[in-house]
Amino acid sequence: MGSVVGEKLTRAVERATELSLPLVIVSGSGGGARMHEGIISLMQMGKVSAALARYRRARGLFISVLTNPTMGGVAASFASLGDIIVAEPKALVGFAGPRVVEATCKIALPDDFQTSEFMLKHGFVDRIVARSELRSELARLIDYGGRQ
Repeated sequence: MGSVVGEKLTRAVERATELSLPLVIVSGSGGGARMHEGIISLMQMGKVSAALARYRRARGLFISVLTNPTMGGVAASFASLGDIIVAEPKALVGFAGPRVVEATCKIALPDDFQTSEFMLKHGFVDRIVARSELRSELARLIDYGGRQ
């Protein structure tokens, strides 16, 4: 996520706040912040998360959709802040990849580690939905969870 993406997401969250609209953000990022942008890129994690905090105070409904892969700073910030978190089947979700975690912790990890199924079992994800069913499921969630 670079500065442009961070700015666009922040503006989308602010607009949803102004208009009292539900918000759906679909995340799919193989990495985190764009390191060549330096601190400007890293600041986007906090900037988007702060906008989401204001949105939550305004009682907005935020649905976060995790696609394959959702990693790095995206997973560590706004993608994990949804009121409802939906993931596609077999999506890789996490901050660092499984090989890095395994090497760092020096333990064997479960085969399904950092998959959406693992995340569902451990309470990080609320629902797993196939991409072909995503539109109707999001509509159902918005109808059910709308806070108007």
